[in-house]
Amino acid sequence: MSELNNITLKILSNGKGILAADESTGTMTKRLESVNVPSTSENRLLFRETLFSSESMKNCIGGVILYDETIKQTANSKKTIPELISTSGAVPGIKVDTGAKILANSTDEKITEGLDGLRERLKEYYKLGARFTKWRGVYTISDKYPSKLSIHSNAHALARYSSLAQECKMVPIVEPEILMDGNHSAEDCFNKTSEVINKCFEELILHKVDLTGIILKPNMILPGSSSDKKITSEEIAKLTLKCLKESVPTEVPGIAFLSGGQSEKEATENLNLINKHNDTNFIMTYSYGRALQQGALKFWSKDIQNIKGTQEIFNHRANMCTLAAQGKWSAELETK
Repeated sequence: MSELNNITLKILSNGKGILAADESTGTMTKRLESVNVPSTSENRLLFRETLFSSESMKNCIGGVILYDETIKQTANSKKTIPELISTSGAVPGIKVDTGAKILANSTDEKITEGLDGLRERLKEYYKLGARFTKWRGVYTISDKYPSKLSIHSNAHALARYSSLAQECKMVPIVEPEILMDGNHSAEDCFNKTSEVINKCFEELILHKVDLTGIILKPNMILPGSSSDKKITSEEIAKLTLKCLKESVPTEVPGIAFLSGGQSEKEATENLNLINKHNDTNFIMTYSYGRALQQGALKFWSKDIQNIKGTQEIFNHRANMCTLAAQGKWSAELETK
């Protein structure tokens, strides 16, 4: 097995998942202001450090995606943030794209930027302790979108990023996200997600990316957030598995779902059912941001010095997600 494959399995095995704590300063500011906490670098660090030093980091979290500000910070324990994460047995990672911008010649769509100077930034992040990376492409669904231009452009960028990350001995998370916004059906989401993922792997193979050393981070197959065509969690699980079985090469070791606007419990229940029905060799786990942090953030905002109480909320959520990653979650466990 390659070193990249070893890192991948360390992050994803035994029901462990990924904590996506890579919100940009702008996004983190919105999150903190929504719970009336001033967004200072100290407060951003305090909240993240509270999560990174929690008990569930040892048993539930295999990797943490960081933002540029955070990977360079030092915890109150005097350890660097990557050292703090590594001490728990988890792997530090880093978001390396520079955000989604307007796609020229298709101005209602986005292209993710950040390839310029990426090789040099990756080398710096490796020295800081990162061993995996993340790049997110975003796609909208409508009667016209995603366009061929968007599908091709984002797949190409994801492949170029992935080859550079592997060159620097880091595992790339490949994240093509079909947004939940819109009134599309689950069938529309299935068709467009399949097209997007197929194109991504076509480009990854063209760029000679080692598929045994990547993590795919897709959306689940869901109807649009404003759609009246709702479906059950069982149907979500079956459609999601069908899409991935038909689109993802068998060499890929693991799939870590994004929560994509689902509530904490929805993201947990749907992951659990995916694993109950999982008849593939893919590890199916989570790479959640809000669906791991939201409850802890709300609790913490009432008293930002209540570290222990905040960690208890986070530990519970992480435990629920890890049970779901093994198909062992049930709604009754949420109330214990």
